[in-house]
Amino acid sequence: MSGQGNIRVLLADVDGTLVTDDKVLTEAAREAASELHRAGIIFAITSGRPPRGMSMLIKTLALKSPIAGFNGGVFVHPDLSVIESHTLDPAIARRTLRLLLDQGLDAWVYTEKEWLIRDQRAPHVEREAWTVKFDAKVVPSFTNAHLAHAVKIVGVSDDLDLVAACETAAQSALGDGASAKRSQPYYLDVTHPQANKGAVVATLSKLLHILPAQIATIGDMPNDVAMFRKSGFSIAMGNASEAVKAQASAVTDSNENDGFAKAMRKFVLRAVAA
Repeated sequence: MSGQGNIRVLLADVDGTLVTDDKVLTEAAREAASELHRAGIIFAITSGRPPRGMSMLIKTLALKSPIAGFNGGVFVHPDLSVIESHTLDPAIARRTLRLLLDQGLDAWVYTEKEWLIRDQRAPHVEREAWTVKFDAKVVPSFTNAHLAHAVKIVGVSDDLDLVAACETAAQSALGDGASAKRSQPYYLDVTHPQANKGAVVATLSKLLHILPAQIATIGDMPNDVAMFRKSGFSIAMGNASEAVKAQASAVTDSNENDGFAKAMRKFVLRAVAA
């Protein structure tokens, strides 16, 4: 647990970490965020969600730092103005789309401003729209023009073993051309190679003029491991897999049992006060 007393930034994943499975930000989580602010610790968030899909958290949590949407594909100020973005190479985007569809997954395409789908009734569309608080745009097919502006492509399926297998296949097929990681058991996120949560730590370090060793991270999914490895102290949620927990400095309770708030008080705030 070395380095905890030197924490100046707390970077949190959102879904499965900061909010419950029903996407609720609990009172305990809100209070923990306030305690971070009062302790002088910068509170930042990162997610596979588009920045617009995190806007409801910005005011509630009084966020002042850059926000990393699309796993770092787009960084925005709290007013959602863009700081920097990383668009997929169009050839990689086309290859990704073919791979996902050939493997039997549904596919969504995100640009900086739009969420594009082919079927309003496809799995998880309604739930995702409720989560991010805006609707997708239905298109007959994904055109080259769409793919030329793709920041993230998502493979979607309720066959969780298929999604896991597709993650491995995408990593092999795309190589260094993209980052391919599950953000949920049913979502495979494909982004620019610099759009991963490890790069989020590096970018926040640069933007905030704070060393990576002074950044603590907390998350629950395989795509959070990259930020664990780049930060000074890392916390896995209790609902994370054993593989993810093994990569963290510490483990807290689950997101259904206020694991975020408990982690802040046990590992971050107490260390700063010591």
